[in-house]
Amino acid sequence: MQSGLQPVRTVLRALALRQLADGQPIRQVAKNVGLTPKTVWLTSQRYRQGGLERALYERPRPGKAALLDAQHRQRIVALACGPPPEGRSRWTVRLLTEEVVKRKLVPRVGRETIRVLLESHDLKPWREKNVVRGGTG
Repeated sequence: MQSGLQPVRTVLRALALRQLADGQPIRQVAKNVGLTPKTVWLTSQRYRQGGLERALYERPRPGKAALLDAQHRQRIVALACGPPPEGRSRWTVRLLTEEVVKRKLVPRVGRETIRVLLESHDLKPWREKNVVRGGTG
């Protein structure tokens, strides 16, 4: 979350470094700025090791690798836009998840992954009006 010109974390770290530079102890700086003593200490360590840039800004975090590649996503969306299985009037997220694994489109996938994928394509197969289906005539 960002507000104003600089993220709050960056401003608080800068204030902490300024107070440390003025000779205030870590515990006092932590109390003044509203950070934990550990955070103030870690910020000062990052400043000593890598300078101001390293102390104020976080490195990008790698995150978890995406479970579905573009081809998998396309196949799942195509399945969701197709007719539901025999005996069903429409797709549900749970049904799609089971069907994707059963058809071996992906080795494993969770319902939330399917839900987010469908949401990103603005698809709601459980609502009949929101799914585009090819006509037969």
